[in-house]
Amino acid sequence: MSRHVQITFDAHDPRALSSFWRDVLGYAYPAPPGADLPDGADPLAAWDEFLTRIGVPEEQWNSRSAIEDPDGDGPRLFFQQVPEDKVAKNRVHLDVRAAPGLEGDERMAALEAECDRLVALGATRVRRFEPDEPWSGGFIVMTDPEGNEFCLD
Repeated sequence: MSRHVQITFDAHDPRALSSFWRDVLGYAYPAPPGADLPDGADPLAAWDEFLTRIGVPEEQWNSRSAIEDPDGDGPRLFFQQVPEDKVAKNRVHLDVRAAPGLEGDERMAALEAECDRLVALGATRVRRFEPDEPWSGGFIVMTDPEGNEFCLD
């Protein structure tokens, strides 16, 4: 039997980091418990209203956040607030599949286009690795707004 996983990020600003990854992956914020959000409703505003209603102090509203795959296929991403800074390279990182089925120059052009989009969202480009067949089709190393490394693959 396979297991479902949740990927957890330590963050200084869970709401901002979850918004970044939501836009990277095409994920969505889940509705608060018991809420059915109409199309176009702001899920973060709904969470703020929910947290107010259940008595969570406003200074704790950004202590955690989560996003989910709207198709239900990918893992849930959870973001928890921590006081410490990231001080070393990730031992685990995400590979964002931005050019499935593409090869060579076409693949690298697709990765470059996605890199440009993510830089506009707050990512930082670190380094491009050229294709090295048969081991690698080429990829771009990036960091998210809080310095977590990931690859466009």
